[in-house]
Amino acid sequence: MVHQLPIRHRSGDGILARRDRRVDRRRQSAAGATPAGAASGRFKKNSAGLLPRFEQLWNECLPAFEQRRVSARAQTLALSSLLCLGRHTVTGLLTTSGSQFQDWSAAYRLFFAGSLPTAEIFSVVRRAVAKQLPAGAPFRAVLDDSLLRRSGLHTPGVAWRRDPLGPRFQTNFVRGQRFLQVSAAMPGEDGRYRLAPIAFLHTPTPPKPRRKASAAEWTQYRRDARAARLCLRAAQQMILLRQSLDQDPGGQQRTLLLAFDGGYTNATVLKNIPPHTTCIGRIRKDAKLCFPPDPALRKACGRRLRYGPPAPTPEQFRTNDSEPWQTMTFTHSGVAHQLRYKRRQSMMWRTAGVRQILQLLVIAPLAYRPRKGSKLLYRDPAYLICTDPELEARQVIEAYFQRWDIEVNFRDEKTLLGVGQAQVRTPPSVEAAPALTVAAYGILLVSAQHAFANSDAGLLPQPKWATRPKAPRTSTQRLIHQLRAEVWGRGLGLDSFSGFTAHLPANTKPEKCSFPLASALCYANA
Repeated sequence: MVHQLPIRHRSGDGILARRDRRVDRRRQSAAGATPAGAASGRFKKNSAGLLPRFEQLWNECLPAFEQRRVSARAQTLALSSLLCLGRHTVTGLLTTSGSQFQDWSAAYRLFFAGSLPTAEIFSVVRRAVAKQLPAGAPFRAVLDDSLLRRSGLHTPGVAWRRDPLGPRFQTNFVRGQRFLQVSAAMPGEDGRYRLAPIAFLHTPTPPKPRRKASAAEWTQYRRDARAARLCLRAAQQMILLRQSLDQDPGGQQRTLLLAFDGGYTNATVLKNIPPHTTCIGRIRKDAKLCFPPDPALRKACGRRLRYGPPAPTPEQFRTNDSEPWQTMTFTHSGVAHQLRYKRRQSMMWRTAGVRQILQLLVIAPLAYRPRKGSKLLYRDPAYLICTDPELEARQVIEAYFQRWDIEVNFRDEKTLLGVGQAQVRTPPSVEAAPALTVAAYGILLVSAQHAFANSDAGLLPQPKWATRPKAPRTSTQRLIHQLRAEVWGRGLGLDSFSGFTAHLPANTKPEKCSFPLASALCYANA
C-alpha cells in the first residue's frame, strides 16, 4: 500500500484517490479502503491529537502565501520533514509524501523562488506561544547560534568555523553554515517550560577577496564583514522581535525577557536594547564594573560625571565574606535544587553604556551528580547581569536557566529532523529549506503543548525499556511517533494503540514470525 500525505486540506487519511488502481491478480484491496478487521468508525484517540492542531496552526499561515497550491505544497513538505524515516533531503521528503513518481522541480522551486514566507510562519508560532501566557506576563525568549556542518565547496554560506565541540586544549575547525535562532518559552505545569523556535536566520560571512584584489573590493569586504557580525544580527533580531510583539494583540503590555550567553553580552547588543525589553546575559568574572555617580559630586560646570567609583569585580564580589549568600529553592527539569546566590543592584558597566543601570547576580556552583559515579556537573559559578535592576532574582535565574533548552532544540533539529541535509545550492534555498523544517518543529511543539499539556493521555504507549514512569515532559521523539500514528494510522488500520503492547508469539522462525508493520513504522527512530 502507498500512503501519501494530503496535498490539500481535506478530511481523511491522506491517501489520494488516484492511487486506488491496483492489480487484481495480486489480490490487493484499494489503497483508500479500510483493511479487514479494522473498525469503520472515526479514529478515536487520534481525532483530537497533534495533526488537527497542526493543520489549524498551518491554516493561520495561509494569508501569507500568494497561491493556495504553494501553501499545500509547503504543508506537505513541512509534515514530511517531521515524518521522514531516512535522510531529510528534498527527495527524501517527496518520497515520504508519496510523490517520488511525480515532477520534483516544483519542490525545489518552492525554496529558491522566494515564495516561502518563513517569517510569517514563525509569526504564527510566536502568537500561539503568546496566547498561552497570562495577560501582562513577560514574553521570555532565548537567543543563540549554531553550526550546520556542510562540506560542499560551492554551497553559499559554507566556510571554515571553529568547532564548538572540540576539546579545550585544541582549536578545531569544521566546514559549516552559521544560523541564528530565537526560541520562546511556553509555560507548563509545576513551573516546567519548553522552548519553541520562533526565528531561524542564516548568518553567513562574506567571502574574503583574493590577495591581489583592488582597494575598492577590500573596502567593500570590510563593510560587508562589519554588517554580517553575529552580534549585530542578534541585535537586529531583538529589535524585530520587539516590534512584532507590539503589533500583536496585547503585546505592548508584555515585557520582552531575552536571555543569551556571554558571546552576546557586549556593547553591540546592550547599547541597542529597545524599550520594554530586558536582557539577561553572562559576563566574565573579571569584568570591570562601577557604581553610579554620586549626585553630590557633580560639578556645576565642565564635563559631566557619568560613572562612579570602580566596583568590585564579580569574582571579588563572590569571594567577599561580608556579602551574605541568599538561598532559594529552584526546580529545574522536575528536580528541586537549593540554589545559593548573591545580588547587588544599581551597577554600571562601560560596555553597556551610561543609560543602562544593571544588577549583578552571582550563582554558587550546584556541583551535583545526576547518578552515582557520573561526572560532576555545574562546578563553576555563574555571573549574570540584568538590564532591569528591579527585576526579582527568581525571574532572572529562571529566565537564564531556560537558555539551556535551546541547546535541546539544536540537538533535536540536527539529529531527529535532519536540518541542513537538504541538497540545495542557491542562496534563497540554503536559508529557506532549513527554516521550513525548524518552523514545522516549532508548530509541532506548540501543537503538543495544546493537545496533551505534558500528559500521557492519548499518546502511544511507552516501550518496555522506558523505565522512568513519568518523564518531566514529552520528548520530541515521542511526539514524532505520535504524529506518524495519526497521519499513517488510518492507512495502517489502527483504531487504538492498545494492540502495540501485545506480546509476539514465542515461535521466532523466519518463515513463521510476522513482525507488526504498524508498530515498526510508528516507533522507528530514523
